[in-house]
Amino acid sequence: MASFRCPAPFSLFALPPIDPPMDFDAFLEEHLHTQSKNIQRYEVDGQWFWIKRTGPLIPAWRYRILRVLRALLNEPVLGPVVNHGGREAIATEVRRLKDLAARGIRVPALLASQDDGFIMSHLGVAGHDVPSLGNKIRAMVPEGAPGVMPLWRQGLAMIDQVHRSGTALSQAFARNMVVCPDGELACVDFEDDPLAVLPLAVCQVRDALCYAHSTAIYLSHAGAQAEARAAWRQWLAQPERSPEFHTVLANTLARMRWLRFLPANRKLGRDTERLRAMWDLMQA
Repeated sequence: MASFRCPAPFSLFALPPIDPPMDFDAFLEEHLHTQSKNIQRYEVDGQWFWIKRTGPLIPAWRYRILRVLRALLNEPVLGPVVNHGGREAIATEVRRLKDLAARGIRVPALLASQDDGFIMSHLGVAGHDVPSLGNKIRAMVPEGAPGVMPLWRQGLAMIDQVHRSGTALSQAFARNMVVCPDGELACVDFEDDPLAVLPLAVCQVRDALCYAHSTAIYLSHAGAQAEARAAWRQWLAQPERSPEFHTVLANTLARMRWLRFLPANRKLGRDTERLRAMWDLMQA
């Protein structure tokens, strides 16, 4: 069987020394309250950095997918763990970036922080945006299973690395994983923390469901679902997966049985098609 390749831990390999060394605390202090956007990019000596600051309440659309899943699947654990923004969101993201980095998970490097914001590294090279895993998988759909499966397996491996480290992500949608220039994945967007209110096994099942929901439709369009189901079975069968994880997942899948009656097309809309594709994928 194919093995899952775990991404290498993130380091400051993307941050060559600046001469003279940059004072990130002073840079943050200078720009935090004067920038025009809540998150803004800066370039210094050919390097990109990002400052994220407190802003208005987090808009409801950010949680739309989780609200829809909770309602349609009658699954309370999929409900959004709402973060109301402001300093709470900044503190949560700073805490999670530190924790994940300490566990060897590739995330943006936290360079300096205050109550109202923080500065972090760019995960790519200056002059180039870093694409999300979701966009990369979608772009490879015309290539069929050989195009999408290596990327999809990388996403599973990323989630697996996080779970093996003893934690979980926030919203493990493929849009919240990015493909770095070296081809490895990193995780972004940690404004909420399900672990603060839900058991670890529930949070880890949540990760699996979010990832399946955000990618299954591309697997279907690429004709890759049979291969993906085999990979999914392999992923679930790993001995490190806790009994609690399997119990939560089994209970959730039992509530989802009605999804098999949905059409496997867009007749009832794209959200419905996504749910049916997720159901087909998880029938392992």
